[in-house]
Amino acid sequence: MATIFSRIIKGEIPSYKCAEDDNFYAFLDINPIKQGHTLVVPKHEVDYFFDLSDEEIAAMQVFAKKVAKAIKAAFPCKKVSQAVIGLDVDHAHIHLVPINEEKDLRQRVKIAPEEMEATAAAIRENFEKNL
Repeated sequence: MATIFSRIIKGEIPSYKCAEDDNFYAFLDINPIKQGHTLVVPKHEVDYFFDLSDEEIAAMQVFAKKVAKAIKAAFPCKKVSQAVIGLDVDHAHIHLVPINEEKDLRQRVKIAPEEMEATAAAIRENFEKNL
């Protein structure tokens, strides 16, 4: 059975797409810690991040770096944090969260759908500028 992330990548489940290339897909987390909280996933299913090949991890990090730069341009912050947790969905993924303080990682925010779309559009625009 396909993971929810695979179904999102295939367009079976809607998402707020921020960036995409041949191998990776980035979209907003629907339960964000902060506005701009984005997930980066490989397009093929791999449950555990460290089961990816060395080449896939390297490529995913480079893609995530481009997305992080786009997030920071869209939502000025001190840093974009990165976390690889991977327990909630059996599909390797990276969380990218814009932060100004470490306490920013200890909260969740509610964001209206129209603001989520505007957020994704701002990240997409900045991602595409840096290609």
